[in-house]
Amino acid sequence: MDIQIVKPHEQGTGEFDGGKIKEQKPIGFSGEGSNINRLGPLFYWAWAHTEGEGGIGLHPHQGFEILTYVLKGKGYHKDSLGTDSIVGEGGVQLMQAGSGISHAEEMREPSELFQIWLEPHLSKAVQRKPVYSKYEHREFPVAADVGGAEVKTVLGEGSPIRIVTDAVMRDVVIPEGAEYTHTLSSGRILAGLAVRGDGLIAGSGQHRFDHKDFVVIHSEQGGQAAFRAEGGELRLFLIEVPAQVDYPLYNKRK
Repeated sequence: MDIQIVKPHEQGTGEFDGGKIKEQKPIGFSGEGSNINRLGPLFYWAWAHTEGEGGIGLHPHQGFEILTYVLKGKGYHKDSLGTDSIVGEGGVQLMQAGSGISHAEEMREPSELFQIWLEPHLSKAVQRKPVYSKYEHREFPVAADVGGAEVKTVLGEGSPIRIVTDAVMRDVVIPEGAEYTHTLSSGRILAGLAVRGDGLIAGSGQHRFDHKDFVVIHSEQGGQAAFRAEGGELRLFLIEVPAQVDYPLYNKRK
């Protein structure tokens, strides 16, 4: 099991609306400063913050499955399908961009959110109609893990979201003294962002990580990674994807 800790200065950055929206990018586009430009079909991951209002005007997407996960505040969405949507804290906005959709994003109060792009088989995806869906926090299963953590399944078994790309997402809160163990099958990658707090990973040895660090775990043979809170409550957002897929992936360096 290979464990990599990517520090904030090794991640990409970005901003919109004259700096009102600031982003840390664990997975960014070429030229944005990210050490990691993709993990299997996990194509892009931005962590956006606003201190007040901020917006991104109408712009197009095609093919990708794009999830916006609201950590704090609200996410406001308008698109070329005629959608005018608001999602609260813990909710998800999903665009399955298909043959093409344009949307605008807005935050009207201090907010924090993820935008995550997953890549299906693009030549097939662009033949499908674009679809927008939204889900509030109460629709997702939240369970107590045996190690004492609280685990919310955003994508995976029990989630109301159905997408084409092979991916699992979990929002995990680990109290001080508790632990969360994630089991990886062979050929899978687990990516985690420390949203709050610091922690330790026990897998092949022990690895410390801090708030805002990006953790990447490759497992060719499968195995378990145990996450433990260190010095207070730890909140991790975890995404699991296959290391390889059986379709061609877009080369974002072109």
